[in-house]
Amino acid sequence: MAAAIELVGISKTFGAVRANRDIDLKVEKGTIHGIVGENGAGKSTLMSILYGFYQADAGEIRVDGKPLVIADSNAAIAAGIGMVHQHFMLVENFTVVENVMLGAEQSGLLAPGIRKVRAELMRLEKAHGLAIDPDATVESLPVGLQQRVEILKALYRGARILILDEPTGVLTPAEADQLFEVLRHLRDEGVTVILITHKLREIMAVTDEVSVMRRGEIVATRRTAETSAGELAELMVGRRVLLRVDKGEAAPAAPALEVSNLTVRDARGVVMVDDVSFTVRAGEIVGIAGVAGNGQSELLEALAGIRRTERGAIRLNGEALDPTRDLDPAALRAKGLAHVPEDRHHMGLVLQFQECENAILGYHRDPAYAAGPFLDVTAMRDDAKAKIAAYDIRPPSCELKTANFSGGNQQKIVLAREMERDPSVLLIGQPTRGVDVGAIEFIHQRIVEMRDAGKAILLVSVELDEIRALSDRILVMFAGRVVGERGAEADEGDLGLLMAGAGRAEAAR
Repeated sequence: MAAAIELVGISKTFGAVRANRDIDLKVEKGTIHGIVGENGAGKSTLMSILYGFYQADAGEIRVDGKPLVIADSNAAIAAGIGMVHQHFMLVENFTVVENVMLGAEQSGLLAPGIRKVRAELMRLEKAHGLAIDPDATVESLPVGLQQRVEILKALYRGARILILDEPTGVLTPAEADQLFEVLRHLRDEGVTVILITHKLREIMAVTDEVSVMRRGEIVATRRTAETSAGELAELMVGRRVLLRVDKGEAAPAAPALEVSNLTVRDARGVVMVDDVSFTVRAGEIVGIAGVAGNGQSELLEALAGIRRTERGAIRLNGEALDPTRDLDPAALRAKGLAHVPEDRHHMGLVLQFQECENAILGYHRDPAYAAGPFLDVTAMRDDAKAKIAAYDIRPPSCELKTANFSGGNQQKIVLAREMERDPSVLLIGQPTRGVDVGAIEFIHQRIVEMRDAGKAILLVSVELDEIRALSDRILVMFAGRVVGERGAEADEGDLGLLMAGAGRAEAAR
């Protein structure tokens, strides 16, 4: 039986960058095929060629054994190929039905089209276990269900081959597990799934085969049952990778960040941080665990001066601050507080700026980068080049637009900017979201090094393994409150119960 997809000799160059080099890849029908590799390895470029976003400079695409020219995404859809992007392509104030039919109306009359889409959605939901309210607006849905809308869009258009690009980058662990169940069901129904990810746990959990990319080439393909996370990590990076955090005992010193009775409301007036108190000492990492949406994001934003607070008290390096009026981001940076935001695209970077411009964003008035009222471009570029070398940012071009870097390398740009300021207090949200295994090892090492240098670190992550590996103390948030505190040896099951709200009585005590 012919393979669902066969790529033969695919090559693609962007200027001086060879994104794909003579790639051969075969994906069998009715399987889940993983593609892993470091950020910038060429995974997304390869799948963008398959989906018609880019045209290969050389090579051939075969679908069901037949050579095919995929000139654009419409041609890919016509060939039965669908793609779910890392950042969803949805209109947030449209309903599920409206998003699914958008671009596939087939008639100038919307009412008949809506009836047809609704009927087809009901069929797809029953066939593939993708239940969702067709009349719900997308903005009202949690991220996991928004992703389900993207999958339904592809299936509605007749996709027999489904490409998912870093699908769990925005999902909680529970949502990721739900997605895997959906993918297994689709496979069992005959759909071929190509899963692009850098998370080895996901590869081992859900794929049948896995291909490893490194520097634009496929260096190995393995049956998943016949390989291991360690082997895949070594193939990805080209060296042995430490898949655990290597750190000694913390030596906490004086309190660096003290938070008392902090309360924060969102734009709707809903209390998202409810009377929260805690302390982070110099020389320790305090992790905040919790299911996304329980106030962790709002807490970090309030402490960074981005979100207005209702009441409470904060001391930063012994200095008392009134959080209702003193939390200006620039002033906090001057006092030694740095912030790595959870959402690098909307809060950490200006994607149309060059890398060297983003490398000093927020610190651009520093005399090191300014010559009177003007920026010192030479100093900016020299600073950016040093950070690129220190953090292995790829490609190593400080003049490239930040939008042209992979997600993991964009994350490194933000981390380098904030960590290299040598702050006394560092707030980090989702430090390794969208980052490959080699970069995760590097980022974890840098966080531990900062702790060992006497910095106070407050860490928020939806990756419970990351929280447990890095933290010296763990706070658990549920419904805006801190419902428990545990030490570094915290049990995953115990933390899970707290994250589910089982610790409310403990918090009340």
